[in-house]
Formats: sequence, structure tokens, C-alpha cells
Amino acid sequence: MAETSLPDVRRSGRKPSTSREELERLALELFATRGFDETAVDDIAAAAGIGRRTFFRYYPSKNDVVWGDFDRELDRMRDWLNACPDALPFMDAIRGAVVAFNTYDPATLASHRYRMSLILTVPALQAHSTLRYAEWRAVIAEFAARRLGQRPGDFLPCVIGHAALGAAIAAYEQWLLDAHTPLGTLLDTAFRELTAGFSGHDQR
Repeated sequence: MAETSLPDVRRSGRKPSTSREELERLALELFATRGFDETAVDDIAAAAGIGRRTFFRYYPSKNDVVWGDFDRELDRMRDWLNACPDALPFMDAIRGAVVAFNTYDPATLASHRYRMSLILTVPALQAHSTLRYAEWRAVIAEFAARRLGQRPGDFLPCVIGHAALGAAIAAYEQWLLDAHTPLGTLLDTAFRELTAGFSGHDQR
């Protein structure tokens, strides 16, 4: 990607890497220089100076590296929603949670942009994303159901979860096309429009 500015992959003969963050960084560098499909787990492990089995202690697959520590981030979003005061309308709470969930240090935005371009365009990752998207929607549906006095699997909470995911993906797609508009602004706008559509169901 022309916009991607990632450091060169480290060469052999260095101290082995043993952190998730370092493996992510090295993997993204390799994907940017060689291509996602052309990069194997063994390539990432070799660049990190670790064995294949050590790699799998950190990530179940190459696909999971692109998502980073997604489970921890979902827990962070769930905690954010659980801490929202009851007086805050639930769609406003969801908007705030999603914007907070997708707020990144400016120094990491180039890397995050490249990560999201992979997730949204690489066929193998799009298939893998189905599971991740379901986990994300479940967090939203659980919160909406609690506020609506329904069950997470009921129709309306599920609709809200799917709609929220669609709004978030639309904002990300626009962000990848428009580097000048902040991601937070696009997400905030998308969810304000979504909130207007669900205003008849909003309860405090």
C-alpha cells in the first residue's frame, strides 16, 4: 500500500522476540513487503527469531496476527458499555463506546490503516473476519438487550448489533479512501445517523 510506512523487517542474528506486539509489527512489515498470501507463519517466526511452535503460543494462525489482541479490546469495549450511566440513552452509549474502541495513538495510525486494509480486502481475512464480527456484534447486542429488557438473541438487539457493525465498517471503508477525515469523526457521524433511525426504541 502506498500509504503504509512500516520499518524494515529485522534480519537474523538478533535477540529473539517474545511479545505479541513485536510479532504483530514484524508480521505487518512482511505482509506489506511480500503480500499477505505470500507470507507464511515460518517467515514470521524466522523474522522474529523464534520457532514455529513458539509463534503458535501467541497466535492460533497467521490470520489472527492481523487482528492483534482483539479479545482484550472487546473486553475493553464491554467494560466501557457496562460503566455507562443508565441515564445515557443506549444508542448514545454505543456510539461513545465504538468511538472510544477505535481511538488510536496518532503514531500507530499508519499501521492500523494498513491492518484494516488487509482485513477489508484480503479474501482469506474476510472469511476469517466472520467470527470476529460475530463477537463484536454480540457485545453490542448484549448491551442493547439489557437496556431494552430483552435477551441478546432477540430480534431487535440482533438488528442493532448488525446495524452497528455495518455503520462501523462503512466508516472504516470511507477512512481508507479519505485520509484527511479523522476516523473518529467518520464513526461519530455514522452512529449519529444510526441513532436517529433507532430513536423510537431508545430507552434510558
